[in-house]
Amino acid sequence: MIEDDRMFERAVRDLPAGGPSAQALRRLATRAESERLLDVAYAQVDSPLGPLTVAATTRGLVRVAYPERPLDEVLAQLAGTVSPRVLEAPARLDGIRRELDEYFEGRRRRFGEPIDWVLSQGFFRRVLRATARIDYGQVRTYAQVAASAGSPRAVRATGNGLGSNPLPVVVPCHRVVRTGGGLGGYTGGLERKELLLALERG
Repeated sequence: MIEDDRMFERAVRDLPAGGPSAQALRRLATRAESERLLDVAYAQVDSPLGPLTVAATTRGLVRVAYPERPLDEVLAQLAGTVSPRVLEAPARLDGIRRELDEYFEGRRRRFGEPIDWVLSQGFFRRVLRATARIDYGQVRTYAQVAASAGSPRAVRATGNGLGSNPLPVVVPCHRVVRTGGGLGGYTGGLERKELLLALERG
């Protein structure tokens, strides 16, 4: 692992002074991947909700972030919790970028890319897995999701778990509402929640 880190650092040092070009970054990402040094790849995706940052490990999609979360903050979180070997590598994210485009165009009802759940643990992970099973165009209450996650009384904790969802849109926390039909909260703001629900209603 230490030798891998040194190789990664050498590859980064080889970038041109004064800021790397897009071509140099692509070469670095290709080299890092071929030498199995790229643990987390990230890219930006344009969407009706604003530019999204998406990131994936070799196990699957690990992060989707709204533009309010600064890119540096998102990358620092990934470097601190997953691996410091994080590089922009859009080609690695082609699958999820395509699926997001299709979703926002109304042509995709289910995401097929694998998910890496490493950023959620314990009950919160169970909440997110239960949320991921909510079908397109359907809604569930916080209480129903809490029950599906195995703790029917943990409604408030369920809301907290959904509020920290590292994979909004793909893990559809926008489909979770209050008992009685109120929208509740949403990590990307209620305007985005309304937009996503309206999109799915057609």
